[in-house]
Amino acid sequence: MKKILFAAICLLIAGSVSAQTYYYGPRRVHRRPVKRQTDDFYTPRVGIEGGLSIANTVSSYNQNYSTNTILGFNAGIVAEIPLIYPLSFQPEVLFSQKGYEANTIDGTFTQRNNYIDVPLLAKFRLVRGFNFLVGPQLNFPVSSTNTFNNGFNVSSETSYTDNSNKSYVAGVVGFSIDLNPNVDIHARYIIDLQSNTQDANSPIPDYRNQVWQFGLGIKFQ
Repeated sequence: MKKILFAAICLLIAGSVSAQTYYYGPRRVHRRPVKRQTDDFYTPRVGIEGGLSIANTVSSYNQNYSTNTILGFNAGIVAEIPLIYPLSFQPEVLFSQKGYEANTIDGTFTQRNNYIDVPLLAKFRLVRGFNFLVGPQLNFPVSSTNTFNNGFNVSSETSYTDNSNKSYVAGVVGFSIDLNPNVDIHARYIIDLQSNTQDANSPIPDYRNQVWQFGLGIKFQ
């Protein structure tokens, strides 16, 4: 009798568990979708950039010739065209201020030159977020302002340069750091590969511009 009663209790428990499983169904395990990181290297972009310029000059022929730096700015548009990993082509069109300051026995002479610069840069991604920039730059002079300060009086003269016979070539080297896919900070060094004048009788020193540029770029897809 006890064995029959025990068997009946076991059957009752098994039937109850089976009924609950059938009613509620099997438990579903919810898994969170795995986020895949996508590489945006092959996405072309255009944007704007601008920043600070620290300009100076070096003489083409006289190593003893030295000048002081002046501050200016640069601003313009930029494009990024992916070629093959890790190389991209980055052309730009910038308004850029250059020039120098010279201390003479009669006072301080400052020349500020305005240019339209066209850097044609190769951009190498060294690691994700850090890029190396190198390439030529075409410089088209727009205007020049000469200011003389003798401590008492300040005289200034602005002239507009004839672009038909003056376009200079410079070399560019620098780097950029991507803060996010659309924003970067960059620094570069630019030096003219040609002198500023081909006239040996010109009273303007035969110099080459050298500029440090620091800026911020914003690019859009």
